[in-house]
Amino acid sequence: MDHAVGWLGDAYLWVKALHVIFVIFWMAGLFMLPRFLVYWSQVAPGTPENDLWAERCARLKRIILNPGMIVVWVLGIMLAFHLGWPGWLMAKFLVVFGLSGFHGWMIGAARKFAAGERPYAEKTLRLVNEIPSLTTIVIVILVVVKPF
Repeated sequence: MDHAVGWLGDAYLWVKALHVIFVIFWMAGLFMLPRFLVYWSQVAPGTPENDLWAERCARLKRIILNPGMIVVWVLGIMLAFHLGWPGWLMAKFLVVFGLSGFHGWMIGAARKFAAGERPYAEKTLRLVNEIPSLTTIVIVILVVVKPF
């Protein structure tokens, strides 16, 4: 396929490259936040260490997670319209939509931790820590193999 044919023209490869770069940033944050919560769950609320974890998570959200997700979505939608929404891309969109929901859930969990709540057991947090890995596997297979 001649990628210069779509609406992005010769900018297609640049948009694609930036999309991949920001996916890496966003995924780094999604790997870090659940792990932060595992460690934070062992800290008593109201302690100086609790305040440090709250600040770490706030920075991660502000500097990496939220900007990364926003740029990934903007560039991803641009690429989708350029490519014409093939079937594999629709499936990827659904997985990324779910990953965005996971992002929101983790941000909400960090907010609860900052408020002194510990709504999830350490074991639960360790299990959800695997969600970004599993979605990465699915997304890479969809993008590289294009099974449909």
